[in-house]
Amino acid sequence: MVTKAPLGRRGQGRVHCLFPLIVHLYPSPISLTLSLYRILEALDVEIRHQLTREESHVFGQSAKKEYGLENVKVTNSAWDTNIISASAQYISVNWNSSGGGALAILPLPSPFHTINGFPNKLPDSLPLARGHTATVLDTDWSPHNDSIVASGAEDGKTMIWKVEAGVFEGWGTEGWEAVDFDPVLRIDASARKVGQVLFHPTASNVLATASGDSLVKLWDLANPEDPRSTLSGHGDIIQSLTFNPTGTLLVTTCRDRKIRIFDPRAGGDPVRVNDGHSGIKGSRVVWMGDLDRIATTGFSKMSERQASIWEAGSLNNLKTISLDQSAGVVMPFWSDNNILFLAGKGDGNIRYYEYETDSLFALSEYKSSEPQRGMCFLPRRALSVSECEIARAYKVHSSSIEPIAFIVPRKADSFQSDIYPPAPSSEPSLSAAEFFNGKTAPANYVNLADGSIVAGSAAVASPTIAQPTRTFSAAAPSPISAFASQPPTPADAPTPITPRAAPVQKPVEVSSPAPSRSQSYSDNSAESSALRDENAKLTAELREAREKIRNLELQVETLRANARKAQALLDS
Repeated sequence: MVTKAPLGRRGQGRVHCLFPLIVHLYPSPISLTLSLYRILEALDVEIRHQLTREESHVFGQSAKKEYGLENVKVTNSAWDTNIISASAQYISVNWNSSGGGALAILPLPSPFHTINGFPNKLPDSLPLARGHTATVLDTDWSPHNDSIVASGAEDGKTMIWKVEAGVFEGWGTEGWEAVDFDPVLRIDASARKVGQVLFHPTASNVLATASGDSLVKLWDLANPEDPRSTLSGHGDIIQSLTFNPTGTLLVTTCRDRKIRIFDPRAGGDPVRVNDGHSGIKGSRVVWMGDLDRIATTGFSKMSERQASIWEAGSLNNLKTISLDQSAGVVMPFWSDNNILFLAGKGDGNIRYYEYETDSLFALSEYKSSEPQRGMCFLPRRALSVSECEIARAYKVHSSSIEPIAFIVPRKADSFQSDIYPPAPSSEPSLSAAEFFNGKTAPANYVNLADGSIVAGSAAVASPTIAQPTRTFSAAAPSPISAFASQPPTPADAPTPITPRAAPVQKPVEVSSPAPSRSQSYSDNSAESSALRDENAKLTAELREAREKIRNLELQVETLRANARKAQALLDS
């Protein structure tokens, strides 16, 4: 008769059988402990992420039809840009007009109410920003002045436009006449088309243009006769470009399927180059805030749409996910809530993912039956915090512009600080002369709770969000900036940036006594509040120190590249 061992003993026997395998795989207790620790850490990350997804549900809310804009005559150009751009007060749209290129400048629609004193159906005749002799391809609003917008067109020109206060008063009333906008500055940017324009995020009056000759040029709008920096090395048409949050680096995607990172003040050659998406169709790039990561969208060789994450320092690919087999270019948008929004041209939906530990976790998607032709997102400082709105998109479809609010449902009436990190401020950190002379400064941020300005790790009390207005003039460009008198230095000789030792060491000292989960949720505890403030301060200082270290590494890489070129010339 066979007697079966009790359940407990049978389990023990199986464990004993595993001992030789465990000892073979992990010959020392230390290696076994480290392996178990990694497994537990991975499980903890996944559990915490599941909790985060449950606690921070985000959903897209489309506006009522009367809150948007209708009778919009969108451009018919096949050039791949977002078509629309937004500041905190206005939107600009590439317009379909005869007799040259034009863009429309319109008041900013809201997803929560109508535009006061403005019809939602645009009249057939309305003021346009005319001046280009060919189709307008791209526009961008200044992050430091909500009434300044730049445009690039097929005529090779870049123009700056200023919206005067009260320009929209009396629209549609009896006796009203449409008066077109006039540019305040014209720049002969290229002999070929200007496909992209982009303002610098921290330096005032600095504009980047990408043209059909595969060059990126940086301009000081106070002295626009010649570009201050020209970035080359692209093997084909530039498809997209973006700055990092401090504006010290610029990344581009190109039709030659390469990703390039430039230091605009350290010469015209890229400091990093790597293969991007393998498909030749349109690729886009966005910098993922201060996370030292870059997100791109593109196509595989089999025409499958993809989204990828790259490490900014080495340009190593960290993650690639497949989306679908559709043909439209995917437009990426980043929110400092660690959410990546993906909107495909020709799609009706907007996907959004949460980023954590170099992975993208699908949160949800906004669905619509209207295919989008273009899209932009509102600057975060202009969001409606009373509605718990963490992001807002402006969708161009058919002949309409539709605002879409992305909301975290909350019942509390107080400010929700956990979903509103400080937003990029309208206050510049640098002048154009300071930037091109090699100075680096952290971006200014605004606290959405009280409007105080946060510069790096230090806060400057301010009752309201500063909105500096600078006057641009085509006849005399000097009023654009008060910094034109400062003598510039060559762009290929940047001032060395020395990282401070203290900020790098401080976070190490506080890593072990980090506040526990129970402390972080106790708003009444003065001690936990002090710990959180100290941790936030140290994190900001560490981020600033790492940024400076990266800049030094890139400068060293540039010097090495120049040395190799010089050696090659000597050898020849």
